[in-house]
Amino acid sequence: MTNRLADTKSLYLRKHTENPIDWWPWCDEALETARAQNKPIFLSIGYSSCHWCTVMEGEAFSDLAIAQYMNANFLPIKVDREERPDLDSIYMQSLQMMTGQGGWPLNAFLSPDDLVPFYAGTYFPVDPRYGRPGFLQVLQALRNYYDTEKEELRQRKALILEALLTSAVLQNDGSQEVADQELLQRGWEVCTGIISPKQVGNSFPMIPYGELVLRGSRFNDQSRYDGLQVSTQRGLDLALGGIYDHVAGGFHRYTVDPTWTVPHFEKMLYDNGQIVEYLADLWSAGIEEPAFKRAVAGTVKWLQREMTALSGYFYAAQDADSFTNPIDTEPEEGAFYVWSYQELQQLLTTEELTELEQQFTVSVNGNFEGKNVLQRLHPGELSETLEVALSKLFTVRYGATPDALATFPPARDNQEAKITNWPGRIPAVTDTKMIVAWNSLMISGLARAGEVFQEPSYLELAIKAAKFILDHQFVDGHFHRLNYEGEATVLAQSEDYALFIKALLDLQQADLENADWLEKAIALQDEFNDFLWSVELGGYFNTSSDNSQDLIIRERSFADNATPSANGVAIANLVRLSLLTDNLHYLDLAESGLKAFKGVMNESPQGCASLFTALDWYRNCTLIRSTTEQIKSLMPKYLPTTAFSVVSDLPDGSVGLVCQGLKCLPAPGSLEELLLQVQRSQNRG
Repeated sequence: MTNRLADTKSLYLRKHTENPIDWWPWCDEALETARAQNKPIFLSIGYSSCHWCTVMEGEAFSDLAIAQYMNANFLPIKVDREERPDLDSIYMQSLQMMTGQGGWPLNAFLSPDDLVPFYAGTYFPVDPRYGRPGFLQVLQALRNYYDTEKEELRQRKALILEALLTSAVLQNDGSQEVADQELLQRGWEVCTGIISPKQVGNSFPMIPYGELVLRGSRFNDQSRYDGLQVSTQRGLDLALGGIYDHVAGGFHRYTVDPTWTVPHFEKMLYDNGQIVEYLADLWSAGIEEPAFKRAVAGTVKWLQREMTALSGYFYAAQDADSFTNPIDTEPEEGAFYVWSYQELQQLLTTEELTELEQQFTVSVNGNFEGKNVLQRLHPGELSETLEVALSKLFTVRYGATPDALATFPPARDNQEAKITNWPGRIPAVTDTKMIVAWNSLMISGLARAGEVFQEPSYLELAIKAAKFILDHQFVDGHFHRLNYEGEATVLAQSEDYALFIKALLDLQQADLENADWLEKAIALQDEFNDFLWSVELGGYFNTSSDNSQDLIIRERSFADNATPSANGVAIANLVRLSLLTDNLHYLDLAESGLKAFKGVMNESPQGCASLFTALDWYRNCTLIRSTTEQIKSLMPKYLPTTAFSVVSDLPDGSVGLVCQGLKCLPAPGSLEELLLQVQRSQNRG
């Protein structure tokens, strides 16, 4: 028998439809019911490709004894964090306050009257293990605490709410006096240290940090870090590591080790979009490593083959887990991607296997549960022999050669994955919803890669996705975040506005003949300002005032996570718009936004790389006015704080104009002189 989640559109929520727990989606009726029955709310937040979310669904949430107690004593609510990042952000911050760490599944216990959390955790096992209590014990203890310790409960909630409100206001403590250039230098140093090679722990892409380090390398000659070397090493770790799928393209979410070898196997659209843009930027900065170009090309092929809807938008994610055969009850992590040594012996010639062992991490015992994750040992071009060998592995995985397989249909849920007669291995489930923010990251990546590698097909793919968003995501005059098979839903949040405006500006720079991209960006920026700009505090709220009634605070996100912060991207957009339109109101807003976050940039530079990128734009913004042909010759170069504008009436004998804010430099007579002006302009801070 299914529960209420059967009627939802979210793949993550529908994965819980057959749980014995009487789940509610987050809605007014659920909150009112909890208040009327005086039941504490059990709020569980996750996402479809989350491995430990899947584990808890199959264990604790499928346990009858736990379900009976839960249903009688709590009001259980399930939330897809990809649908409601605003809710996830608030309760993740609460979890981190309580435990010092975060993660998913995010499980929080809230008072029904005010929705303030009083306890939170991540994965809870059915029985006590991993140093954690059994979930039924947790439920019983917390219900008893809620019923009997009213005063302590009130005090505990008051402390949590006060901390949340304080963090939302972002009060400064005099740090406004720090000079911008000193602040930018400090932020660059801290963020460079964060992505420098380390010896322990997981390895995440952390592209906002890599991007800041790369752009800052142009003015950090006196630093103890070599920014270009550090950012290049991050690119090599990504393009050579096991985090990249060397057989079929696309990047996994992170690796569980510091050596970039064994990934957590889900593939997220947001990572891939950012990495494509980053590798293209490295190439444009002069680091023309063949592995970068191969990884970008392979990722675009994966995107076209497995992650693009017929109407042009991109799917959200692919699971880490997949079935090895249709009769399995539970999927296995990484099953679609790894290879036993015996398989490799059977599939490859002796020459191919020998070369594979020389160039990749391949061994009899493997590096992941007795099997092999492929990680490259050396940069450079792959030989024809190795490309043939990898093509054979692709054919086994997908049941067709790479050249013969233009599209590969998604498995939309576990049942579909098991009953479909796949020609190769059973694939991981794909979450086919469209998320504006994540599509925007990929659009930006494709636009930049198309410029740098001179691949028009990349730009065409980006344009088709952008047109889908423009045609389908505006309902009754409001921008919407999600699309489920043609139906727009959930009002857009700040990251959707900021990242899509950036994508439109990136398209405008890559497609200079089309004036529509800039017009659309200006119109969307106006809506963004109207609904989410904080007049009193500066910066952008995560959600509009008319869409925040169920939130205990209104946040203005400034911290980078797996994606760049909305305010960091938004402020950089404002600077770019001021350059392209000569409208100084945008620059005033950018200045106000930077002032709003200057305190946190000084106090916690390790958390907000994107704000330092915005500060770099503000300090060093440069506009090149020239002809279309001249601009096209400049676009593949790495000019991180530069925008381009097409003009036809240049001074006689000039190749263009280089402008800094409110002034233009003397008209250069040669491309060499123009580039020298640009380099100086980008370092004037």
